[in-house]
Amino acid sequence: MKKDLAELLKLLKDVDSLELEKVRIEAEELELDLSSPAVQTILTELPKVVPKLVEQKFQFPVESYLGQVAEVQLGAARAEGGTRGKIVKVGGDKAPPFYRFDSTIVNRPVIAFDVFDTPQPQFPKVLKEEWKDVWEDPAAWAKKAVERYEADLITIHLISADPLIKDTAPKEAAKTVEKVLQAVDVPIVIGGCGAPEKDPFVLEAAAEVAQGERCLLASATLDSDYKRVAQAALKYNHVVLSFTSMDINNQKELNRYLLKEGLPPTSIIMDPTTGALGYGLDYTLSLMERIKLSALRGEKELQMPISSGTTNAYGARESWKKRDEWGPREYRGPLWEIVTGLTATLAGANMLMMLHPTAVRILKEIIDSLTTTEGYGPLIENWIAQIR
Repeated sequence: MKKDLAELLKLLKDVDSLELEKVRIEAEELELDLSSPAVQTILTELPKVVPKLVEQKFQFPVESYLGQVAEVQLGAARAEGGTRGKIVKVGGDKAPPFYRFDSTIVNRPVIAFDVFDTPQPQFPKVLKEEWKDVWEDPAAWAKKAVERYEADLITIHLISADPLIKDTAPKEAAKTVEKVLQAVDVPIVIGGCGAPEKDPFVLEAAAEVAQGERCLLASATLDSDYKRVAQAALKYNHVVLSFTSMDINNQKELNRYLLKEGLPPTSIIMDPTTGALGYGLDYTLSLMERIKLSALRGEKELQMPISSGTTNAYGARESWKKRDEWGPREYRGPLWEIVTGLTATLAGANMLMMLHPTAVRILKEIIDSLTTTEGYGPLIENWIAQIR
């Protein structure tokens, strides 16, 4: 083999150029020396023989879309019949999330802090430590979220109405809504207890005491009396959260029913369900993307903003369970919530419901970097350091 190679090199010694056709080279290792005089000569002479290249500036492939997501206002000022000092608008999307090269961002994603009307003993320790001083007082809890952590909105979950918890009467549960409205001036989301046979009555009573405030009633579902919720929203000037469980066809069906009840798209927000990181987040990503793109293509039954129950992140045992090999629990929980919320936002969520202040702060910084007009901004270099 070496002899054959020596003969070949001898034959090529005086050859100025060599052109090979239909040649296959097999080698375990191939080394190209681009520093040789011959190669350098080629690189030097190439611009002289090749036509001058025209400089081109990269342009994003701008697209236009047939549809637009409805813009929904949460909260009403005094001139509008409410008492809110702050108004929040969600939706209005004319392009996929953060596609600033296709369209201006109409409204950036907003975050609501979750508040509960009764203590949650099953909360992870990292959350108990954060809210223990206001654990027994939902109004104080809401006030702390607004004044210390600059909450855009507050979600008050009336879980005490659950027949398996306290079975609080609807009118009694609604009194908590009054207290929260008096404690803060941001828009609020009114969440039920999750019992389909009772929630419509709880939300109806809460809608009445919050008349004119344009709250978000959470939720109308296919297995509950969604008509009662829709009519309460129409009567008392509120918005309805259309909640389904990871099924685009069910989401379209429920939205269609709510529209038939007389609710305009500007009074409906969708919640197609958010799976936690490692527990269905991939389904959430694909479903929200599909909904958002369908809306932009003109599918009217899906042209409403999307809400994400990001606190579902704590349903993943990796976010709270004590396992030394998984790392400190006080870091895992917020990080789990951040990644879950960020994924939902990139998929098209216009509104997030969250729990941990650090997770909220970091996610807001990321949203800032993606929506600022000055550019994409700095990335978050060390999330663990932020959490500390």
